[in-house]
Parts: sequence; structure tokens; C-alpha cells
Amino acid sequence: MATPEPQHTDPAVGSVAAQLSATDRFLPVWIGAAMVAGLLLGRVVPGLDHALDAVKIGQTSLPIALGLLLMMYPVLAKVRYREIGLVTADKRMITASLLLNWIIGPLVMFALAWLMLPDQPAYRTGVILVGLARCIAMVLIWNDLACGDREMAAVLVALNALFQVLTYAALGYFYLMVLPGWLGLSTTDLDVSMWSIARTVLIFLGIPLAAGYLTRTLGERARGRDWYETRLLPRIGPIALYGLLFTVVVLFALQGTTITAQPWNVVRIALPLLVYFAIMWFGGLAISRWLGLTYPRATALAFSAASNDFELAIAVAIGVFGVTSGQALAGVVGPLIEVPALVGLVYLALWLRHRLAWPPTHVSRP
Repeated sequence: MATPEPQHTDPAVGSVAAQLSATDRFLPVWIGAAMVAGLLLGRVVPGLDHALDAVKIGQTSLPIALGLLLMMYPVLAKVRYREIGLVTADKRMITASLLLNWIIGPLVMFALAWLMLPDQPAYRTGVILVGLARCIAMVLIWNDLACGDREMAAVLVALNALFQVLTYAALGYFYLMVLPGWLGLSTTDLDVSMWSIARTVLIFLGIPLAAGYLTRTLGERARGRDWYETRLLPRIGPIALYGLLFTVVVLFALQGTTITAQPWNVVRIALPLLVYFAIMWFGGLAISRWLGLTYPRATALAFSAASNDFELAIAVAIGVFGVTSGQALAGVVGPLIEVPALVGLVYLALWLRHRLAWPPTHVSRP
């Protein structure tokens, strides 16, 4: 049986941004403030890098590692892991999602990174890492604001979480080392092994994934899903923001000289990300129209394709290349650009909903 389409109140009546929590609505502001605080901290605290490196987990300093783990844990506690069993609800939609998220998306970001950052190998690598990290949390917010299908969005998020654990390291090695070699592109700056990426994913995705799964499983078993999602998740959710902002402050404190000397590089990093969001979102809608999906399901597919798990990308960039690397800086630019871009796409989705003759029910294709 197909998953029933949820009923929503159309947010086009009011302001989409107003329906975001204060945390999500002002995320670009928080990140911008953290950047400024980091730049100031780097100037007034000499020797900060040596203090942070006193104790390490792998190649990552302990304080930064804790910040990354705290950043990932609430995200993974939100995933409805039992929804993975619902993937048979719409096999063609699941197939389209896997195609968009794990084949088309990484290829598009790879192409954009090389086209727009040919002379910036570190930033290019960071952008590619963002493209490989599929969204497993914020997509639920964008989908809900745009009146998408909550249940199918939850299925896609759970499926992406599973694929992320199983394939991220292999895809990272393929797009950073193997594919550039096949195409005759430079790989000399990418002194990284598949195990380096896999170890980082295991630490910064595996540990919070286990914690998030246990939190949801035990919480729902003890008090039920309604209590878990309406009472517990709002309490632990802000932890992700604290971890993210701490990471941003430290990164900009250590990279202050580079950033202030070349601010144009931040703009250059943002450009392929903006183009990527547009290509993937419109591509998701186009495939949905071809499949004859309803508007709620088309919305779930489009936003799952256009969103990215910037927390994981930042964690891998720092864990593999270091907190002072250009790869890490590119990862941090991700959420700064993604939030306002996706809010804009929510407004566009609601406008298209009223302008296009969207099929009210599923239409079969030959």
C-alpha cells in the first residue's frame, strides 16, 4: 500500500521563514557571527593551534572532535530508522531518489567543482566532499515548509543515512583519486587513502549514528514517538548548533590570516554550491513530473536531492585534511549558503504548486 499523502496548511499564506524555528531561521546569522568571533579569537590568542593539538583523536584535536560529534548526534537522533522498511511504498520514487542522490548529485558537484575551482585544489576537494554527503536532517524541514509528503521524506532520509554509512568512504576515494586519474586531471595534491576517509566516517558518523539510533529506540520504547519527537528532540536539537558554531569559531580562528587575505575565495566556493542546489532541485522536480508524482511527493524528492549533510562533510574534511585546510573552509561555507538558498526554493516550490497543473494523484507512466 502506498504511503498516504499528508495534509498540510499551505505556508504560502504566511511567511515561510516565520515558520522556521529561531535556530534554523537565523542559522546564517549565527554562522556569520561565529566566523567574525573566530577571526577575532585568532588575533587575540596566539598559539591557539598548538593548544588545540595537545590531545588528538586520530588526526583531529580532542576539542574539535567533540564539537564534530555533538554536531552530528542530534541530526542522527531525528532519523526515523524504522521507516527504512517502507521503501516498497513507491519503488519508482525510491529508485529516482537513489539515482539523484548517489549517482547524479556527486557527478554534478564533481563537474562544478572542477569547472569553477580549477586552480583551487583544496577548495575543490571540500566542495566535492559536500556533494557526496547527502542530507539526512534539514531536508525534513524544507519538505514540511513546502507541503511535501512527510512520510516519504522520512523514508528517503533513513535510506540516505544507511547509504551514507555504507558508501561515503568509497565514493570519496573514487571522486578524489580514481575519477580524476581516469580523466587525466591532477591528483597530486590529494595524498589521502580510502582508509583515511573510512576511519573518519566511522568515527564521526558511526559513533553519533549509534548514539542517535539508541536514543530514538530507547526513547520511543519508554515514552512513545509523540513524546520523543515533541519533547525530547527539541531539547537535544540545539546541541547540533552549538557543535557547529564551535567548529566554525575554531576553524576561522586558525584560518583568519588566509581568509582575510583572500576573501574572494569564499565567494568562489559559494558559486558552485548555489548552482548545484538549483540543478539538483529542478532536476528532482523534472523527474517527478515525468514519473507523474503528486506535488507532495515531488517536493520530497526534489528537496532530498538538493540538500546536503554539511555536518558530515565538515567532519571528514577536518578529520582527513585538518582544521586549517582549505577543504575544511569549503565545508563550512556549505551551511552558510544552503540555508538561504533552500528557503528561497521553498517559496519557489509553493509558487509553482499554484502555477503548474500538478497531477492530484499518481499518474502511471508506460
